[in-house]
Amino acid sequence: MSTSNSTPLWRRLAILAAAFIIAAGVARAQSAHLTDTNENAVPTATESSSSAGLPDAATANAEPAAPAAGQSDRYGGYNHSHWSHLTFEAGAGFNAPTPESSSYITWGGNFTLGAGYRFDPHFSLLTEYQFIASKLPASVIAPTGADGGHAHIWSFTLAPVIDLAPKHTHDLYITGGGGFYRKVTSFTNPVLAEYCDYYYCYIGTTNEVVGHFSSNQGGWNIGLGYSYRMGGNYSDSTMKLFAEARYLDVLTPAVTTSPNGLPETSVGANTRIIPVTLGVRW
Repeated sequence: MSTSNSTPLWRRLAILAAAFIIAAGVARAQSAHLTDTNENAVPTATESSSSAGLPDAATANAEPAAPAAGQSDRYGGYNHSHWSHLTFEAGAGFNAPTPESSSYITWGGNFTLGAGYRFDPHFSLLTEYQFIASKLPASVIAPTGADGGHAHIWSFTLAPVIDLAPKHTHDLYITGGGGFYRKVTSFTNPVLAEYCDYYYCYIGTTNEVVGHFSSNQGGWNIGLGYSYRMGGNYSDSTMKLFAEARYLDVLTPAVTTSPNGLPETSVGANTRIIPVTLGVRW
């Protein structure tokens, strides 16, 4: 008859844990003993003379230690790890045409998403995606015989952000940039459509695109914004609410065309609008 000498796994783990706790306690006791010994040591003559008078120049002029990587600078409101330099934004708002463009584009809405890198408290560089939707004026729609129309603009741009007072709760910043813009101008007519929900179906109308034209080009923008820092001890929070307005110039060509066989219409060059955006940046 043989007897197994194997110890259950849980018992082995318990023994190892107990050994670790005992070793940690011994190390802690030795550390405390050394600390007490150092604190109770008799100061030398040089130390006594220094402590009896004013602090020496080296001590008085010593700079505070810089925060370690990944820690926050409690007075500067700025983290020093690489991950903490990443910055993001999301916002939405409305846009208005400038006087030069009001004859071929009107009011609408927009939303923006962005991500980038904060090089220091004053300067960030973001890659932004923006979608703008605006109505068309009657002077552009009527010649085609369509009932309605809209212009949609998609863009990917680089946008530097310069904060003028980054350590304050209330901050002003300058932004702008440029990149790729795609504009699609569409003309619509209402058509009958059937809509169904969980209980019944009914007949309504929807706007169907009956003609469109598009263009791809560059563009640029520049603007001014205000931000409000949200929470955080010692102004170390990076989350801010912002409101900004930009001047946007999409370098679209002048177009005279018959979109998808509709009667001819014309749109002037350069689409200039003022997007106003409210959002959050962190």
